[in-house]
Amino acid sequence: MRSHSSGISLYVHWPFCLAKCPYCDFNSHVADTIDHPAWRRALLTALDHFAIREETGAGEKYLTSIFFGGGTPSLIDPATVAALIERAGDHWKIDANIEITLEANPTSVEAGRLTDFFAAGVNRASLGIQSLDDAALKFLGREHSAAEALKALETAKRIFPRISFDLIYGRPDETIKGWRGELSQALDLATDHLSLYQLTIEKGTPFYTRDRDIGLGLPGENSAADLYEMTLEMTALAGLPAYEISNHARPGFEARHNLDIWRGGDYMGIGPGAHGRLTGQKARLATLQISNPANWLAQVEERGHGGVPETSLSKEETLHELLLTGLRLTDGIEATHFCSLTGLTLKAALDDRRLERLTTGGFLIFDKAGLRTTDQGRLCLNTVLGELVG
Repeated sequence: MRSHSSGISLYVHWPFCLAKCPYCDFNSHVADTIDHPAWRRALLTALDHFAIREETGAGEKYLTSIFFGGGTPSLIDPATVAALIERAGDHWKIDANIEITLEANPTSVEAGRLTDFFAAGVNRASLGIQSLDDAALKFLGREHSAAEALKALETAKRIFPRISFDLIYGRPDETIKGWRGELSQALDLATDHLSLYQLTIEKGTPFYTRDRDIGLGLPGENSAADLYEMTLEMTALAGLPAYEISNHARPGFEARHNLDIWRGGDYMGIGPGAHGRLTGQKARLATLQISNPANWLAQVEERGHGGVPETSLSKEETLHELLLTGLRLTDGIEATHFCSLTGLTLKAALDDRRLERLTTGGFLIFDKAGLRTTDQGRLCLNTVLGELVG
């Protein structure tokens, strides 16, 4: 394994939402009451536990990003956010350009609350708008209206120096014309970053059951490809080109937290269901937290952490993860960076015949700079990866 790098990221998972969306398979839960002081103590305790690990390099490593995800992190008490940021600064050096992101839903956005998050140290807000159409929002099970979404975005723009928001497209019976209009409006509203996801049906969600039983009328493969290609063209023309399959940004405004992870960086995960990756002396370590919120809280209070037994990733598992995440990026996997992470060249790590089939087929580009997917390759990334790594 590589030697310890000087940077590390922190992910904090807040598991609670006002309502569970029918497409969501994240570890999120609806709770009638939340004991905020207890959760603050537990999250701080879990963070302290990571600080004593040799792999995290407390006191030596630079904390490059903090990401509050969920769930709906804008439901957290801002004092908890402030306490976690302060405690992280006690344990690690803080990068001068640290990115601290908090996800927020329009239903939980208030000017005073967002101001408190900014005062706590958050410098980037990510809004889960999901659609600018009321009928689509109702279908997606969202609690806000399009007007509320626009108001929340306007409020966030006044407070935070960096803003991103999410939209979901590829909805039932969605047309090129309809998505072009909605995306055009979104690009007029965007500042520096957009996350644009095609609707996917995940097992265990209400949408999965409905699609299986009666069908949701989602766009077919060809229509979905057309929507994706149009999205690439429109965002590029607007100055927010894709830097990852679903993420678009003005140059220099890419999400630093996600980029570090996609490139194989180390990160800690605290909170129910949060996972992480740490570079050990002999192997890359996969960490995971108990997923049930009540059980996680109880275990932290009893043991001082909410983790399950971690695993050491095999060389093959590590290579697969680096390919899986790195090939999501438009820039792909940089050759020298891959070698520094694995001790192998890309050529040595890949099967020549498989690689040749994918490059000649127009799905991959392999040159001195590294390995990357074409637009066509990213459109069918799972198939490309299956062919590349077997």
